[in-house]
Amino acid sequence: MSDDDFTPRLGSQRGNDGKKVVKYGGRIRAAARLAGTKTGVRSRRFDGSRIGRGASMGRLLSSRDRLAGFRGRRAVVKASLIRLAGKGGQAARAHMRYIQRDGVTREGLPGELYGPETDRADGGDFLKRTAGDRHQFRFIVSAEDGAEYPDLKPYVRRLMTQVEQDLGTKLDWVAVDHFNTERPHTHIVLRGVDDRGDNLVIAREYISHGLRERASELVTLDLGPRTDREIEARLRHDVDQERLTAIDRRLVRRMDVDRTVSPADNDPFQQSVAAGRLRKLKAMGLADDVGGGRYRLAEGLEETLRRMGERGDLIRLMQRELTARRLDRAGVEQVVSNDLREPIVGRVIQRGFSDEHRDRHYLMVDGIDGRVHYVDIGRGDATPSVPEGSTVRVAPSRIEATQADRTVDAVARANRGHYSIDLHLRHDPNASEAFATSHVRRLEAMRRAGAGPERLADGSWMIPADHLARAEAYAQRQQRDRPVMLSVLSQSPVAELAGKDAPTWLDREIAEGGHAAVRDVGYGREVRTALVARRRWLIEQQLADGERSAFRYRDGALDTLRRRELQGVGDRLGEELGKRFAQARNGERIEGRITRRIDFESGSFAVVERSRDFTLVPWRDVLERNIGKAASGIVRTDGISWQFERGRGGPSVS
Repeated sequence: MSDDDFTPRLGSQRGNDGKKVVKYGGRIRAAARLAGTKTGVRSRRFDGSRIGRGASMGRLLSSRDRLAGFRGRRAVVKASLIRLAGKGGQAARAHMRYIQRDGVTREGLPGELYGPETDRADGGDFLKRTAGDRHQFRFIVSAEDGAEYPDLKPYVRRLMTQVEQDLGTKLDWVAVDHFNTERPHTHIVLRGVDDRGDNLVIAREYISHGLRERASELVTLDLGPRTDREIEARLRHDVDQERLTAIDRRLVRRMDVDRTVSPADNDPFQQSVAAGRLRKLKAMGLADDVGGGRYRLAEGLEETLRRMGERGDLIRLMQRELTARRLDRAGVEQVVSNDLREPIVGRVIQRGFSDEHRDRHYLMVDGIDGRVHYVDIGRGDATPSVPEGSTVRVAPSRIEATQADRTVDAVARANRGHYSIDLHLRHDPNASEAFATSHVRRLEAMRRAGAGPERLADGSWMIPADHLARAEAYAQRQQRDRPVMLSVLSQSPVAELAGKDAPTWLDREIAEGGHAAVRDVGYGREVRTALVARRRWLIEQQLADGERSAFRYRDGALDTLRRRELQGVGDRLGEELGKRFAQARNGERIEGRITRRIDFESGSFAVVERSRDFTLVPWRDVLERNIGKAASGIVRTDGISWQFERGRGGPSVS
């Protein structure tokens, strides 16, 4: 064989046995993994663990011996970080009003803010100090035995003093104590700056563990460790609870792979409460007796019990609010609707936070169907603010990717990823400019939400290749944030609507024949009475004829009421503005400055002022952020397509 026939082929270095050689660094990393040490690249998500204050203290407190804390008194701490940019400042003001709302003290009075050195803090001053802050922290602190404190202020101040020591900085905070729930709790709002004016970064470990441990530590110090009698009383109380309890968690930890567990225990008392709890779970359909003293626990036991506990809390909340407002609803069904399926019409009893940390709200509605409803209405800014006592319609929303998204994608694919009104009209010669403009509105909404499309300097759009997937994700996020559509039917008491010289929701109820769903119970009884009085008034006004099933509106009756209302409001507003009111006609071009919103019985209208007169046009949500701007559009039966004055970002079309 000649020398030229030999061609060396380089490969990875191997040992004498043919196996790949592991370098020294690799052996170190392998040993570290076996020892349980995490190696490799850290998650890129910032959580404050490296540079946040309190990281080491949080880790130390979380590593305490759990058995040593068996007799310690428990405390629950919920924490959230709120960004103050954009609408965050508005949300901060709303939150401050909420925690000071009426009926939260032991005497049923409004909550009072306090601080480190004062029993009466000024919420307005605190918000002014936070004006330039990047963020704020919100905490809810609830000690298990907090009801034993005659006053929670000293406890909260000592807790925050300890937090200052742990974090190594003075803190600027205000708090409110609430006694309107089963367990008293405290809302604490903490500025997101330290004593040097820098951004306050608190390590995740301290927020997750350290704060709770400090709160528990202080309440144990104040009230003493739990005695055997207190521990046994708590466990006996938990046996019959329809919620997740410490007994359930212990049973879940002890069950085998087949989900079976026995109540047997070396401690007779522990065996007794476990046996009692298993019998209760069996009665609830959450456990099966498989014989031999063993029970099989249902799949998803913990989540089911957690949901049942939350529902029980909500029912108690509803009953408490009905009692506080002296609404006699004895025997009336109370319905919790976290996933609304059918529309609800009724009077607002209360609006509040269902989850402050995610800014989710609920509405309590006294329905015309004779039931009281608790409805999850999503994020606070997703629905209009509604005064208590207003009549509303709450309907489930169904938000999906639209045909407009598919059209934009098709136009962009045919034009190298670009979209504009001109490109749309060339792509589809049958499309109108107004139709193409509606697609621009959709892109603007997605852009503001950070959902992908990019507006270029010339007003055209760069559409990403995965536009449809982004549109679907955007729709799903909207669905989570806005699970319902909330319409205000009237802010007037229903009894006053009987003689209103305007179209009211009672007229729509009569015209649509939906009053059969109005039960003669609770708010439904008030509505039935108002419907009878409304029919009588309409007949007196010669706007309707007949009685009961023969009742019918005369031709143009509702249009007559609408014109009367519009003219009446326009005349009153004209006296205030010193300008003439001119009704907008179909097909007329409207130009002027949008100055305010006015709510009528028939709906909401925008005031459009011109040099010598003004007009009123139907309100649209897009006008909210354009109040004060010059606008123009053509009145059509299906609404007005608005064009607003140019700003730095180019023309705004809606």
